[in-house]
Amino acid sequence: MPGGQELIVIMIIVLLLFGGRKIPELMRGLGSGIREFNKAKNSLESEIKDGIREAEREEVDKKKKIER
Repeated sequence: MPGGQELIVIMIIVLLLFGGRKIPELMRGLGSGIREFNKAKNSLESEIKDGIREAEREEVDKKKKIER
């Protein structure tokens, strides 16, 4: 992760490239992109966990049928 001086240099470069008026717009876009990424990641994790639970239930049901 960049240190303090490196962050200052990066911020100055961004300010020079995009100007003061564009930065809030860029940050909003970045924030919404991160939110969408996290939403998709959480959804995928949830689907995987649900699939694992379902597979475990099916395995338990098969074992119960075999025991009977």
